[in-house]
Amino acid sequence: MSRPQPTPAPAPLGPPLTDLVGDYLNSCRARGLSPRTLATSYGFALEAVFLPWCAQAGLRTLDDLDQQVLDRFTTDLNARISRRGRPLSKASVHSYVRPVRQLLTWARGLGETVAGQPQLPRLPHRERQPLSRAEISRLEAAADRARDQLVLRLFADCGLRLLEVTGLGPADLRRSGHRTHLCVRGKGDRERFVPLPPDLARRLDRFIRTRPAETPPDRLFAASRRGAQGTYAPLTRSGVAQIVHALGSRAALDRPVNPHLLRHSWMTQMIRQGMNPIQLRIIGGASEGVIAEHYTHLTADDGYDAMLRALERR
Repeated sequence: MSRPQPTPAPAPLGPPLTDLVGDYLNSCRARGLSPRTLATSYGFALEAVFLPWCAQAGLRTLDDLDQQVLDRFTTDLNARISRRGRPLSKASVHSYVRPVRQLLTWARGLGETVAGQPQLPRLPHRERQPLSRAEISRLEAAADRARDQLVLRLFADCGLRLLEVTGLGPADLRRSGHRTHLCVRGKGDRERFVPLPPDLARRLDRFIRTRPAETPPDRLFAASRRGAQGTYAPLTRSGVAQIVHALGSRAALDRPVNPHLLRHSWMTQMIRQGMNPIQLRIIGGASEGVIAEHYTHLTADDGYDAMLRALERR
């Protein structure tokens, strides 16, 4: 008579999803991601969207996440109704699913068993028409303050991001001989040095010398009205965005204008003038993947002209 076989011990469960998300967000902080990026992108998608969905579905550990479950997560998001009474846009679904994929990739790198990956919805490719130099000049002509003109030029002539413009201070103008650079702190608080055109450097010097003494010494741009204490508060991101939007309305351009469109226009112009992707990455702070993904609107004529310029320089 054969002996009964012992019942195999159950396989160990994967880590609780709440712990996994918390550890992943701590890892993101340790890598230097900005608090704003963590809160608005990773944190919201994982803590306010993914974990509540898992709790409602009775999913508690990493072992519960097989491919079928993760496909259901994306499907449910596609069917979810937004606060405006419409289905979530593909861009919103994409922004919620992508951090989950990154979480699971990170967990796999730690040696955890990951049974699947949520599928990303395909996003429509939208070509953003860059502003011409003539349109940028129209925007500057619509500004009635030197501050607003300089804000515009830092976007259009230096390719800065919104958070980079609001974070600038007078001490960030760095000189070496006849050259002037801006010391810019970009995403992840990484520093890079952006060349300043000589005329723009002179205008910034004049602006700093003549601005009110009550302006915050560590900020280049301040609000146009004094606060309750008689001082000028630093110009906020929303304040800068409103300035740019208002300039677009006054200049009567045929499309809305925002800081990112100005940066996009600068990058397009730099590529068309022959700046290579490595230089653009160093000066503009954009990854090669972003450059390859978002600047396919450059035409065959641009490539033809760039090749002829390169041949003429031999």
